[in-house]
Amino acid sequence: MRCPYCNSTDSRVTDSRPDTEDAIIRRRRVCNQCGAKFTTVERVQMRDLMVRKNSGKLEPFDREKLTRSIKLACRNRDVGDEQIEKLVTSIHRRLETETADDTVSSAMVGQMVSDSLLNLDPIAFVRFVSVYRKFSRISDFKKIIDQIPEADDGASVCPLPKTSLF
Repeated sequence: MRCPYCNSTDSRVTDSRPDTEDAIIRRRRVCNQCGAKFTTVERVQMRDLMVRKNSGKLEPFDREKLTRSIKLACRNRDVGDEQIEKLVTSIHRRLETETADDTVSSAMVGQMVSDSLLNLDPIAFVRFVSVYRKFSRISDFKKIIDQIPEADDGASVCPLPKTSLF
């Protein structure tokens, strides 16, 4: 493993820990050249997935791109990085195991993310879907919000006043 500080390939593992679902292993390493400590993450990759975009273009499945888009949807929500990592791992694993082909559609990935976010955080779901489905009108938001089942948590909704917002 190459040291991110001095680029030496001479390092040793000082600690290994699997995550809670054994999907990844975190290894703590020390560079024998400069003494720097760093962590690497290993995960099983069953095959190289390609994503077919709506335009027909093919591109490699990118976990980091998926993680960034989910983090953006969850920004300022009560959703932690660990929950997002588990969601991304779950989606990636499902894509690898539930599809026979090495090519998946961006629509399939988007639907999996949407379904997962709906269960995790409805606000993040609306944010993600509004970008994914390219909402252009307020009515698009209203339609999707009307389809979300209300949580029975006793929370009351305070309506906006009937005045101008600006």
